[in-house]
Amino acid sequence: MAKLASGIEYEIKGRKMVITIDLDANPDKTTSSGKNHMIATTGPVQSVPEIEGAKIGINFYEPIK
Repeated sequence: MAKLASGIEYEIKGRKMVITIDLDANPDKTTSSGKNHMIATTGPVQSVPEIEGAKIGINFYEPIK
């Protein structure tokens, strides 16, 4: 597995990209609005070296209860 960002890893299997997100990677991080818990983010889009020209951006969050 290759690291994409904090708490986000990926693997290329043939023509599929398998993404794994660690749900406990950023326990204290909140969004700028303060309304959501940011579980994982790539920040700006990231290049995927295995696929020429490919880019990916992920924002994964949940509401603060």
